[in-house]
Amino acid sequence: MKLLKFLGAALFVPATSAAQLEPVSDYGGTATQVGMNVYIPDTVTDYPALVVVVHSCGSSAEQYFSNSAVPWAKGSDGKGYITIWPSSPNSGGCWDVSSTQSLTRDGGGDSTAIANMITYALATYGADPERVYVTGGSSGAMMSNVLAATYPDLIKAVSLYSGVPAGCFVSSSGAVAAWNNTCSGGQSIATPEQWANVVLDMYPGYDGPRPKMQIWHGSADRTLYPQNYEEKIKQWTAVFGVDQTPTNVQENTPEQSYTTSDYGENVQGIYAEGTGHSVLPHLEESEAWFGLV
Repeated sequence: MKLLKFLGAALFVPATSAAQLEPVSDYGGTATQVGMNVYIPDTVTDYPALVVVVHSCGSSAEQYFSNSAVPWAKGSDGKGYITIWPSSPNSGGCWDVSSTQSLTRDGGGDSTAIANMITYALATYGADPERVYVTGGSSGAMMSNVLAATYPDLIKAVSLYSGVPAGCFVSSSGAVAAWNNTCSGGQSIATPEQWANVVLDMYPGYDGPRPKMQIWHGSADRTLYPQNYEEKIKQWTAVFGVDQTPTNVQENTPEQSYTTSDYGENVQGIYAEGTGHSVLPHLEESEAWFGLV
């Protein structure tokens, strides 16, 4: 990539005529070396937004980027923001959302590595620290939740598809990238306050702003059962200190058989009746949640 200066601002232009997903070999930090990839579109806005796109189990950054159902490269091309695509180092391609390292601020696990990618991208590509967003599906949605809990100071908004509450997959043995049948089966049920404390314990003492949370889930999900939707709503409404009764409900939005429920300005739930695992990304609605309009 070439770096040009235009009116005092950094403008990154790919060396080829068409932008490509490019690996970053060293993004700094001492965390587990999760693979980092960056997509910088041919035309980048001044002081661009940064979107971190976290893949699902059984995938990789390259596969997720190439998946026609994952629209974030198209969004990047259309609106000139930069996307970061982490790639899991774990067996099976799942993210570590179970170990103490990853469920703790600066614990050295996968979440710390992705946070290091964000700080690297802000410094290297001139991205706007006030416009950093995270999205992901399935295991990537789980990691999106964990990042919101462990690095709320870095992230402004999250749009997650078919995940579980932050900390729900915790392993009693501290195992890395462990599967949790109780959580996946929708049997990890707690009070809103208990779920909120799980988030607060990941970054003890933090009392600053937290990212807005947009939560998507399907009613027919048999991989991460739909009770997890209710538990996520409990968790984040309690974190923000708002009631679990929606302030606004729209049926058949954003499409037929979807229901969008707002819980104040910072939590939105979108429930897809009859949809399994996983709900497909909705670029327009996620971009709107991020303020990328």
